[in-house]
Amino acid sequence: MPESKEKYRATMLIATTLLSVLAAAALCFGRYSANPLDVLEAARGKLSGSTTNAAMETIVFKVRLPRVAASVLIGCALSLSGAAYQSTFRNPLVSPDLLGVSSGASLGAAIALYFGMPLSSVQLFAFAGGIAAVLAAASLPKLLRNPSNMALVLSGIIVSSFMNAVIGIVKLLSREQDQLAAIVFWQMGSLSRINSKQLLSSAPVIVACSAVMIAISWRMNILSFGEEEARSVGVNVPRLRAIAIICASLLTASSVSISGSIGWIGLVIPHFGRLICGSDNTRLMPLAAALGGIFLLLIDTAARTATSIEIPISILTGLIGAPMYAWLLFKLRAKIT
Repeated sequence: MPESKEKYRATMLIATTLLSVLAAAALCFGRYSANPLDVLEAARGKLSGSTTNAAMETIVFKVRLPRVAASVLIGCALSLSGAAYQSTFRNPLVSPDLLGVSSGASLGAAIALYFGMPLSSVQLFAFAGGIAAVLAAASLPKLLRNPSNMALVLSGIIVSSFMNAVIGIVKLLSREQDQLAAIVFWQMGSLSRINSKQLLSSAPVIVACSAVMIAISWRMNILSFGEEEARSVGVNVPRLRAIAIICASLLTASSVSISGSIGWIGLVIPHFGRLICGSDNTRLMPLAAALGGIFLLLIDTAARTATSIEIPISILTGLIGAPMYAWLLFKLRAKIT
């Protein structure tokens, strides 16, 4: 076990170092000067108050830095949320939008965009829609008097389908030139409009919920043995499951509200974490968070620099995530047959 702990610590050190290096490198990439010296000069000017290149300083600190920070936070949040859902429901095929969070957020954003609301209102409506979807999915099993995990999963499917149907109605009523285009683009996911105000409105929720998830990760290990075993050692299973679902839903809703719908990260990244460190949540969750930040940071950097026009993030996550998941299934074929 000491060797295993040392190996995990080395892995986490490598992952966090790589994340830091990539974040610093991402500040240098863009359509305006990719010279690291210009970024360093802008940082020096910002700290000293003696600006020598106002344009570069604006680009680095008002455009690129919020976007890089958002990509790291959202990648961490979606990966943590996926790992939490997969552990709570003991199902490796579960993703963060299991209970309709993404569909609810998309509906909230679609309504705000339909009425031409400002970006801050779109974010607020998206967050409220995501939380409303989770509350609706959590309420259905109580109405049906069936508190099982399967009933909750089926409720999530019902709520997602209903939300998507309403989104279709909103699209049908929208003007193609502006409203429909804005709704479709938002659903494909993008960090192009991220600013410091948006980031600061979601960052506290993401950080707080991430801290709670990591703090209760050792208790979530007990759930993997089954509810009866967990109760036998004194774990309050309904309360623990509720805390995990609430935190995971808040992580997803906070992320989707500022980035739009981003698929695959919460499904694929936790599996990569398990290949590296196993299923122990105390190790998996911090590693999954770091890997998620790395993955989305790379995806977003490619999205804004690969072509002359910005590529929606979900297109790239789908093109990369689907083959990655197929490779994971190949690697794990002996365990799923």
